[in-house]
Amino acid sequence: MVRINKSWLFLLVILAIATFFRLWQLSSIPPGLYPDVAINGNDALYSLKTGDLKAFYPENNGREGMMMGLIALSFSMFGVSIWSIKIVAAIIGILTVLGLYLLTRELFNKNIALLSSFFLAVSFWHTNFSRIGFRAILLPFVSVFALYFLFKGFRTQKIWDFIIAGIFFGLGFYTYTSFRIIALLFLILIIWWFLYNVGIKKEFYFFILSIKSTFIFLFVSFLVTLPIGIYFLNHPQDFLGRAAGVSIFTQENPWRAFGESAGKHFAMFNFHGDNNWRHNFAGSPMLFWSIGILFLMGFFIVLFKGLYYIFYYKQEFDDRNAAICRNYGFLILWFIIALLPGMLTYEGVPHALRTIGVIPVVFIFAGLSCWEIYKFFEKNTKRKILLLIASFFFLFAISFSEFNKYFFDWGKNKEVEGAFTKRFADIGYFLNSLPEDYQKYVIVNEPGVPVPYSDGIPMPAQTIMFIENMKYSSLQSTYLLPKDLDKIKIPTVHTQNKKQIVIISMAYEESLSNELSKRFPEGAIEKKDGFGIFKINF
Repeated sequence: MVRINKSWLFLLVILAIATFFRLWQLSSIPPGLYPDVAINGNDALYSLKTGDLKAFYPENNGREGMMMGLIALSFSMFGVSIWSIKIVAAIIGILTVLGLYLLTRELFNKNIALLSSFFLAVSFWHTNFSRIGFRAILLPFVSVFALYFLFKGFRTQKIWDFIIAGIFFGLGFYTYTSFRIIALLFLILIIWWFLYNVGIKKEFYFFILSIKSTFIFLFVSFLVTLPIGIYFLNHPQDFLGRAAGVSIFTQENPWRAFGESAGKHFAMFNFHGDNNWRHNFAGSPMLFWSIGILFLMGFFIVLFKGLYYIFYYKQEFDDRNAAICRNYGFLILWFIIALLPGMLTYEGVPHALRTIGVIPVVFIFAGLSCWEIYKFFEKNTKRKILLLIASFFFLFAISFSEFNKYFFDWGKNKEVEGAFTKRFADIGYFLNSLPEDYQKYVIVNEPGVPVPYSDGIPMPAQTIMFIENMKYSSLQSTYLLPKDLDKIKIPTVHTQNKKQIVIISMAYEESLSNELSKRFPEGAIEKKDGFGIFKINF
């Protein structure tokens, strides 16, 4: 008779829940296609056509290249579509749940690991970023797997664990700008490993082991990061990108700006979260209220237990006590360092995207305290079945609340359509619905960062461009700025078959419509869902 490992069975259930949260209605929630995601798709499509995959894409304030490579792979497997962009983030989000389980089990035990991964699986915060297509979702993924193999290497002392940890760590530099700060956490762990073996073990074997494992980890990381490192050496202006523009150090009083930003980021878990509808149900805490309480309890349990072990066992600091102190100290350090990318900026704070690296450790805190509470009740109650039933309903209530919040309260909210610029996607679909022999112009009268593709047109047009690419594999419309209306050409020779010129203004403006009517009196204007349509028969 085959014996089923209950913890692996529970993990499969959790992964199934994570999969459902990240894949259900993926095509329609969130709606539209935000330009920051659309440009990833356009770059991926171009890279797929040319074979020119880049380590770094400097457009749109600079983007690390791993996401574009994965989207290109998705296009080659599933075809070019919005869903093919989103599925990359969704799969990465599901794998992150698995990675958190492995890491937490390595640090503590399978029970805490199951609870932590469950909380991550149903989290609104992580589910949301697992369904958009932002490259930032890669950061928690590489972090949990790099940390898992690094801690496993500390325990097993196997070189392959340090090699794999080095690969994941190196890949982190191709994910999201915030990883450059979180990299400090890994370097501190490696320094701890070296000092522990040299200063506490005090044996020649461990001295050699620490040198060898540290060298291998750093050398593999160096090889993996070499392409993007060379790019930044040749283009140092791209290293900071947008981060420099929103840094607290550009403010008149940086320390005051840091204090205000730090306070808002510490409060975002339980009191007031990100106000951006793309990142959150605007203003609501980043954590469901009960998970938020568990997170706070877990944080203080880790803090006080760590201090207790340091002072109580300072005379007998054996391997076990050292590992416990290391794990507790590591969690506190991870939490603080992962918040720094947000706390060091002043714009849009608290910022759930810049601090995405803190998500895994937050749910480790919650899982740890939840397990402590369960053990307390298990020890003090005689009816275990009632405890199990209560635990099931507690977890079910969290799942249902987070599901309802994301898919209904947030997903059906009109504010979300605006946040994800659904109107831009509607323009793209409208253009695709027109006959191919129409002359089509798009007037880009929406503000945004100019992008070389195509010809310095502002970022908002990237959504329309991708949807055109999705159908035709190339642009069918001519994209113009409002100042370039002279480039609209009307044929002087009339053909027997009536044809049309269609001019779309991304935002409806009365003044622009009047200007078009003055230039082309034979045309007709109509307004549709917030954008302008000007048709000319010839």
